[in-house]
Amino acid sequence: MENVIEISNLYKKYNNFELKNINLNVPKGMIMGLIGENGAGKTTTIKAILNVINSYSGEIKVFGKDSKIYEREIKEDIGVVLDDSFLSECLNPCDINKIMEKVYKNWDEKLYFKYIEDFKLPKNKISKEYSSGMKMKLKIATALSHSPKLLILDEPTAGLDPIARNEILDIFQDFIQDEEHSILVSSHITSDLEHIADYITFINNGEIILTKTRDELLEKYGIVKCTKEDFEKIDKKDYIKYRKHKYEYDILVENKEEFKRKYDIQIIDKPSIEDIMVMYVKGGK
Repeated sequence: MENVIEISNLYKKYNNFELKNINLNVPKGMIMGLIGENGAGKTTTIKAILNVINSYSGEIKVFGKDSKIYEREIKEDIGVVLDDSFLSECLNPCDINKIMEKVYKNWDEKLYFKYIEDFKLPKNKISKEYSSGMKMKLKIATALSHSPKLLILDEPTAGLDPIARNEILDIFQDFIQDEEHSILVSSHITSDLEHIADYITFINNGEIILTKTRDELLEKYGIVKCTKEDFEKIDKKDYIKYRKHKYEYDILVENKEEFKRKYDIQIIDKPSIEDIMVMYVKGGK
């Protein structure tokens, strides 16, 4: 499978944090969801891809090209939504259009204003006066309006109400329908990723804990609830993490059908992506 992003042994050290040899591939035509706690390394990884941070080791290729050597060429084909806006909040959508048409060769003014209209964003109102949800919609409209092949999104549905979030998620799914476009999206709203992501990568404390297909996580993984007596009979190699509660144990298993056969347990809960993330972060082994 062709990859639109290839990260090999990415290492970046700060005073109180380090990315530890990140290896990550984003397949072409797919949506890769990036999950993890605040400060886990998601945004640092995204900024390294965009060549926004300096002094990291490792190799990053986008569209098969070195992200440092071909930075300008690569960025022509990337739409970006970051938590920190790269445009002044004293600009209105019309101002932004005038700037972007000089930045991108393929800037599509007609498409841009269609998004502005669809998102019900006032054209002559500066973005500083927008709500947080409206600001995010403006960023997304800007990211989509120069025919990018790849979207890199950091918390793109933050601050949006459920209806607006669904609207945005539908746009992202439409974006990849031709299998020529791809998305890397970081989000704390893991339920959004359950709807749209093909793959999930979980980063914790600067390390990649897992990369799996969404279906693997939601269909194969399971959470077993059992007593202390039953827990003590289970081999440690047969579960990933456990959490002890007042009256029972929760156990995260990677293959619930195999676990059922081995331990003759018939009821295993289907976890959400959030459940799996919490078990990895908070659970013991």
